[in-house]
Amino acid sequence: MKVLLQRSLAASVSVDQKVVGAIDHGLVLLVGIEPEDTEAVLSRMADKVLAYRVFSDAQGKMNLNVGEAGGGVLVISQFTLAADTRKGLRPSFSRAAPPAQAETLFARFVELLKARHDCIETGIFAADMKVSLTNDGPVTFLLEM
Repeated sequence: MKVLLQRSLAASVSVDQKVVGAIDHGLVLLVGIEPEDTEAVLSRMADKVLAYRVFSDAQGKMNLNVGEAGGGVLVISQFTLAADTRKGLRPSFSRAAPPAQAETLFARFVELLKARHDCIETGIFAADMKVSLTNDGPVTFLLEM
């Protein structure tokens, strides 16, 4: 499982020119599901992203997590994160979970986040989405499990 975590001042995701998910400040998570991902992996990643300290405290240090900062989380499936880009000029998606498995695991990941945090928004799995965000910092981390 790979999650590209971005600290954002505002973010939204649209499908067919309609906003389907939006947050004010918080985190944007681009999520790549891999075939070996399990419930345990999803749970550990949910805990990690919500506890990850990327927001500034009163002294300007990255010491606060999204809950402590009062932020939302926008979660977007992105199978291209699981691409193998080590060779050639065209990515291979053999390391990405098959669509049915990925959809089930992505939905479960969102459920786990919702059980742990109040403000969770999502895109639509496998849709052609347009993501708009103002990356704050920019602060971006690739988390892998």
